[in-house]
Formats: sequence, structure tokens, C-alpha cells
Amino acid sequence: MEFLNNITPREYQKEIFETCKKKNCLVVLPTGLGKTLIALMLSIERMKEFPGEKVVFLAPTKPLAEQHINTFKKYLPDLFGDMQLFTGAVKPEKRKKIWETADIVFSTPQCVANDLRNELYNLKEVCLLVEDEAHRCIRNYDYNYIAQNYIKQSYHPRILGLTASPGSDSSKIKEICKNLFVEEVELRTRESKDVSPYLQKLEFEKVLIDFPLEFEEMRQILKKLYDDYVEELRRRKVLFGQVNKIVLIELQKKIMFSLARGNKNFNYFHAASACAQAIKIQHAIELLETQTLGGFSKYLKELFNQAAKKQSRGVEKLVAKPEFNFVFTRTQELLAKKIEHPKLLELEKIIAYEKTKNKELKVIVFTQFRETASIIAKKLNEIENIRAKVFVGQTKKISEGSSTGLSQKEQKKIIEEFSEGKINVLACTSIGEEGLDIPEVNAVIFYEPIPSAIRSIQRRGRTARLMKGKLIILITKNTRDQAFYYASRSREKRMYSAISNIKDELKNGEINIREKQKTLE
Repeated sequence: MEFLNNITPREYQKEIFETCKKKNCLVVLPTGLGKTLIALMLSIERMKEFPGEKVVFLAPTKPLAEQHINTFKKYLPDLFGDMQLFTGAVKPEKRKKIWETADIVFSTPQCVANDLRNELYNLKEVCLLVEDEAHRCIRNYDYNYIAQNYIKQSYHPRILGLTASPGSDSSKIKEICKNLFVEEVELRTRESKDVSPYLQKLEFEKVLIDFPLEFEEMRQILKKLYDDYVEELRRRKVLFGQVNKIVLIELQKKIMFSLARGNKNFNYFHAASACAQAIKIQHAIELLETQTLGGFSKYLKELFNQAAKKQSRGVEKLVAKPEFNFVFTRTQELLAKKIEHPKLLELEKIIAYEKTKNKELKVIVFTQFRETASIIAKKLNEIENIRAKVFVGQTKKISEGSSTGLSQKEQKKIIEEFSEGKINVLACTSIGEEGLDIPEVNAVIFYEPIPSAIRSIQRRGRTARLMKGKLIILITKNTRDQAFYYASRSREKRMYSAISNIKDELKNGEINIREKQKTLE
């Protein structure tokens, strides 16, 4: 292709590109299979067709936007066009000037949306809008505001949405398609005929772990406490039907909203407290079942701390209960005996074994919680020749004088060290799932299964691209781990089925994108 340097598009990329030339398209392609190259090819095509017009490439975070601009610079000749990165650090007046001369703008959606609201510039002369991680195009995310303005303003609109997975809910996928004015969906999986020849074998291993008897006694006590709070909510006539963490969180929002609007119902005050404690115990059970005993202990200590500071009357009552104190004491006894969750020990064995097979080993261990990532990294560093580091998102808060997250600069440094082999294991939270240019690894390990199809697909995509890879999922038997594992598989199947149906509906005109365009006019 003209202007494309040092890279040859694969057959499936060429085929998808041909669709994107003609229609607004949502491209669903697993991580690492070259979504950015499709965007680059389309950018060349649109800029050739409409000389003097711009391309806007949006990504949810600054590191991702930086990554995309670097890819474009790598594969395009120096004189192809003026490429600029918009960030919040660049003053709006300066962004306005840069906009006037730039040919391709890379930015986060927040930046461009704010500029449009402040009428710094418009999108009339933008011939292509690319929205990466397009599964975020739901509700009132800034991607949607920009897409609506783009369709209204642009002389020659063309939209490209990129994602590894739009999720499993058919109505949400339709919402994404409508918000992006999508006319065609291009879906590929690892198993697609035109994709599989380019990929290496992915070995899959499911490791089942027994839930320890020592933990079972504590789980039963916590469940009894939890059931008492749930029963109280039912007695207070605020909770009906099945109950789980999501139901309780929604109920809590509803109660708090009612109280915030001035409802002084005495029953609601008590219900709010019972609901909050039920959620806390549910979280404690999740940590005990699926994470580490160290993390579980830290959470119980946090609750004692909240009670000591008199932050919540409900927490004070909870930690005063003899059952709660028994669980806490038992946890400290087990930790004193160096007893941990068997998952952590299994992980240690797996990493040590993989290292004996491969001196150049690179592994990502994914987990839901920062505290677990921290404990995992510490434990794995005890293994000879393993250099593990925690890789988490940006700082959320400061606790005990230290920050709980990594700045974007720190994240970048860790990725460089991982690329160079100075680190060989990343203990990673969800920050490692989405888009970031983390080098390919020999193995991806899920410390716990997650019910989300989007996140499972993104995690998996970190391995078995250019070299053989392994996916290992640790599952504690008779816990929510098992339910989450099957939920994720079922949602993934639903996703492929939903996309297939939506493709047909788009083809047959059953999803009317033009109708949405008319409502904007």
C-alpha cells in the first residue's frame, strides 16, 4: 500500500480495510492482531481521497494515545503529515492553534469533547474519526458526544470503532453500533480461517484447587453474619427476590438516593446500614474464597480501623460481634503459622516450573485486586531468577503516606523493564487488559476467573501471537471462582452469537442508523 513503510498488511487486515473504506465499521479483533494497522491504512486512504482534511484518533488514556501516535510514526514516512498528541497538559489556546495545522490528531475523548463544548474548533474538516476500545461507547461516555457532533458537522464523515470485545449483551452491542453510526461489523477470533495461520498455538490449562478446611469454618461464620443482614433487609421490606453483591450495591444506591432527597424514613436509615454491612461481608467472603489470606486480613483490619475512628456506627457494631472477632483471631493464627491461600502456593509452583523450562520466561499474572497483586509479586520474588513487579493503574488515594497506584511515567518504565527482560513477571490488575503495548508473553495466568467476556478476551490476547503461549486459570473449588469461570465462557459464546445476529440486522436494515442521524439534524 502507498505510504506504508516497513510493514505488510495481513490478508484479514486487507479484507477488513476494504469494508471500512465503504462504511462506518465496528472492528472486533483480539488484542495483538493489528487493529491499529487497519486504522492507519484507512487514515492513508481517507487523506488521499480528501486532501487537506484531518484524521482524529481517540483512545481512552494518554499512554494508549501515545502508543498509537508512535505506531503511525513508525510505519508512515516523515513527510506524510503533521501528527500531534492532545493532552490535558497542553493549554486549550495552544490546542486550538495545533488543531489548525495538524493532519492527524491523537487524543483522549475528554480533551476533544471539552474543546468542542467550548467551541475551540469544529469537526467539519475531519474525514475520519477512530475510536479505540469502542466497547466504552455506552451511556454518556465522551466518545458518544464526539461521534454525534462529528456526524452533524463533518463534510465527509467516516467512523471506525476498534475493540477486542464489545461484551456479551446484545442490547449493549446494538447501543455501541447506534452510538457510532455503525453500518457494518467485522468480527474475527483466533479461530477465524483467515486469522489462525498467523497465530501460534495457545495451550490452555485449568487448575482446580481445594478450598481449605481451615478457611471453611470462617466462611460459614461470615455467611451466617451476611444472612442476618439480608434477613433484616427483607424484614424492612426493601429487599425482595434473589440477592447477590450487584443487587445489594443497586439497593444501596437506591436507599442513599432516597435519603439524599430528604426522605427521613427511620426504616431507611437502618436499611442503609444493614445493606452497607452486607456488602462488606460479601466482599470479605470473596477475598477469603478467591484471593490471599494476607489480603483478607488487611481488609478486616481496615474495618477495625474504621470502627476505631467512629466512621460508621454500623461498622462499629459489626466488628464488636463475637463471630467477627473469632474470624479475625483465627486469621491471625493461620498467618502466624505461615498458612496462606493454596492458590498462592500453586502459582509459585507454576512459575518455578515454567522458569525451569524457559530461561527467557515472561509471564503476566492477572488479578482483580491491588493488594493481591502486591502479595503475589512479593511471594514470586522469593523464587530464584524471578523478578516480579506490580503493574497497577494510577493513584486512587494516599494511604499511610504512600500512594496506592503508579503514575503513567512509572507504568511506562515498568513496561520498558519488562520488554528488556529486567522484569520477567508482571502482577497486574485490569490496567494490563486494555490496549497497552505490553510485550508478548509466554504465559498469561488468571489468579481468579472473571465473569466479564470483554476482560477475559483482553487478558488472553497477551499471549500466543508470534510465539507459543499458555493460558492458565486458577479456580478454587466450591467458590465463586467456578461460577465466574462458566459465566465468562457462556458470555463469550453469547457475544459471538449476538454480533452475528447484529451483522445480519445491519445488512437487512433492521438496525436503522440513518434514523439516529435524522434525530440529530
